[in-house]
Amino acid sequence: MPNYQNALTKPIFKTISQASEILGLETYVIGGYVRDYILRRGSAKDIDIVAVGSGITLAKKVAELLPNKPKVQVFKTYGTAMLRSGQIEVEFVGARKESYTRDSRNPIVENGSLQDDQNRRDFTINALALSLNDKNYGTLLDPFEGVKDLEKGIIKTPLDPDITYSDDPLRMMRAIRFATQLHFTIEKESLQAITRNASRIEIITNERIVDELHKIMLSEQPSKGFLLLEKTGLLHYILPELVALKGIDEVEGQKHKDNFYHTLEVVDNISENTSNLWLRWAALLHDIGKAPTKKFSKKVGWTFHGHEFVGSKMVYKLFKRLKMPLNDKMKFVQKMVLMSSRPIVISEDHVTDSAVRRLVFDAGDYIEDLMTLCEADITTKNPKRFTKYHNNFKVVRRKIKEVEERDHIRNFQPPVTGEEIMKTFDLKPCREIGLIKEAIKEAILEGVIPNEYEAARDFMLQKGKSLGLQVL
Repeated sequence: MPNYQNALTKPIFKTISQASEILGLETYVIGGYVRDYILRRGSAKDIDIVAVGSGITLAKKVAELLPNKPKVQVFKTYGTAMLRSGQIEVEFVGARKESYTRDSRNPIVENGSLQDDQNRRDFTINALALSLNDKNYGTLLDPFEGVKDLEKGIIKTPLDPDITYSDDPLRMMRAIRFATQLHFTIEKESLQAITRNASRIEIITNERIVDELHKIMLSEQPSKGFLLLEKTGLLHYILPELVALKGIDEVEGQKHKDNFYHTLEVVDNISENTSNLWLRWAALLHDIGKAPTKKFSKKVGWTFHGHEFVGSKMVYKLFKRLKMPLNDKMKFVQKMVLMSSRPIVISEDHVTDSAVRRLVFDAGDYIEDLMTLCEADITTKNPKRFTKYHNNFKVVRRKIKEVEERDHIRNFQPPVTGEEIMKTFDLKPCREIGLIKEAIKEAILEGVIPNEYEAARDFMLQKGKSLGLQVL
């Protein structure tokens, strides 16, 4: 068996080995740390340790031996413990075998051997273990030829995939997530088993599903994961709003593009320019309003009128259903979806200062994110059109910079306050104050007056006079 002592140079491993010797336990590093070392994916910050015996007892002994005596977090329900050593998080568990009931992914757990523990792992590439025992320190235990699967770039279950996925349906999401992150292929039998068991995903909590979705979304090429989710039927249960975009309708020889595949292109495009998770979510959801707003008329063909507004409303329902945050992150995605066509419309027409001022006013601090989204939305395969659209956006960006420097519209605050209007015209709170403030804002956005106090005050006096108000 090959020896990987070079994978165990971190001081924590010697301490764990020492603690195991004192307690008379067999101990191994297992899972992601070993996989990533063999793949040369950089230094992992999470280490999983399996002990043939009590993982909690081992964790406490390791903490005793470490110089800084770190606190041990114990999770008695799961028989696990965790401690931090510098930047490294180490989780300890006793080797176990598991059995499942049909309606839960929480297993019935019994103590077991290392082999039992490797049998229960999700994939062959995650069942790799390195010995921390003196007799064979650094020896790789690979009962399912996981190293070969790493070399071939294959995701495969150690045992029958139907049992593996039915027992814990979250593993279906994990298979797709690993295939996306590692640019691997899911073995044919395993992929077919995911398709057969797709409905089992309904017993998994939304929080767990979303955690995997986030990891897919943050990968280099998220479309790979979403194509697999759609192919296996999982997407139907998780994001039916996206599935609804799939397909091309034709009436009287007129077609529209397939908005599902277009959306995935947009997500990949934006992923080249940002690692902002919520901006990537905005790219994924920017067209979800197109399915419910799709109409055909003989005069204009296919239309999706108001899809941005409808889509922004759908974002809230989707986030709520999946138990995603209903805070500023959700509002950001809503705003991006609502405004997703605004820069496109401006770029197609003559770019007026007033249109740009309104765009900056409405987008505020998110104007750069909005422009990044709209540029990612260019998926035409026509080179001339592609160049033209990008050049148009360069003009819009230049105008935004000019207008922002000159008119200071971002996070706009009116130069004249409501209090000053009340004092000038001796008013108590009333609708006229709102009318004057709105008129000043509109005059600035339209370029009638500059965004300056004196000009705004003069305009206030004129507007007040037109409303029949007297200056105090």
